[in-house]
Amino acid sequence: MTAIRAAHLTKRYGQTTAVADLSFEVNPGQVTGFLGPNGAGKSTTMRMILGLDRPSAGQVTVGGVPYQDLKHPLRTIGALLDAKAVHGGRSARNHLLAIAQSNAIPRGRVEEVLAAVGLSDVARRRIGGFSLGMSQRLGIAAALLGDPEILLFDEPVNGLDPDGILWIRTFMRKQAAEGRAVFVSSHLMSEMAQTADHLIVIGKGRMIADTGVEEFIGRSSQGYVRVRSPRLSELAALLPAAESHADHLRVTGIPSLEIGRLAARHALELEELTFVQPTLEAAYMELTKDSLEFSS
Repeated sequence: MTAIRAAHLTKRYGQTTAVADLSFEVNPGQVTGFLGPNGAGKSTTMRMILGLDRPSAGQVTVGGVPYQDLKHPLRTIGALLDAKAVHGGRSARNHLLAIAQSNAIPRGRVEEVLAAVGLSDVARRRIGGFSLGMSQRLGIAAALLGDPEILLFDEPVNGLDPDGILWIRTFMRKQAAEGRAVFVSSHLMSEMAQTADHLIVIGKGRMIADTGVEEFIGRSSQGYVRVRSPRLSELAALLPAAESHADHLRVTGIPSLEIGRLAARHALELEELTFVQPTLEAAYMELTKDSLEFSS
C-alpha cells in the first residue's frame, strides 16, 4: 500500500499560492527525499500531510486515509517537524510518556525508543538543557513511539555535527530497510545523495521532478571532462565545443580517450584529463534555478 498519497494538493494564503496542484506518492521500503529552494512549499506540504494545515484544494492520505481520520496517528505515522518545539521543563522520559499516553501506547515503549536513539542515560534530564543533536534524537524517539510504518522528517540534520548527520543517515536507511516509508526534506544535497532512493523536487509550490536519484542526476546534469594543459589555447582551438576557464577546459560530448588521442596527434602536453561525474547538487541547482526566491 502507498504510504502517503497526495492528489492535486493545493494551499493558498489569500492571494499567495504556497502549494499548487501537487500529486505524488511516497512508498514503503525507501527513503524519499523532498527537495526544493526556500519558500518552495515543502514545510506547508508536510503540514498538510499531518493535518496541521487544511488544503485549499485536493487531498492527501496517510496509510490510505486522511490524517484527521486516524484514531491513533502515531501508530501510523511518526513525524519530526521542529525538535525544539517541546516543553523545556519536562524530562525526556516524561515528555515521551505524555505523548505515549495520548496515543494509547504502552509505557514500556518509552524505554525502548530512548534506548534506540541513545538517550537512556539522559532520560531524567530536562529537555531545556539538551543540545540540538540531543533534541533531534528526542524528536525521532517521539516519532518512533507508535512503531509506525511511515516516518516524516523536516530538515532533521540542520545544525548537526558530522557525527550527528551520520547517525541520522544510518538511522533513516535502517528504517527503510525494515520496510518503512521515510519521507525527509533537506537542503543538504550531498546528504540526500547518500541517503535517498527517490526524490520529489518542487519549486514555487509546483512539481519539478518525481524520480529516482540516479535518473534525476542523469537527466538533469551532464558529466564533463576537465582538461589542463600548458598549451590550453591551442587545445581549445581543436575543441570548438569546449568551455574555457582560467586554467582548464570543460568539455562535454567527447570521451576522455578521444581528447587524449587528439592532444597526442598534435603533440600537446596534458597535465590533467579527468571525467567529472554529475552530482545531485549540480542537477538540483540546474533544475531549480528558475524557482529561487532570490538570485545573486
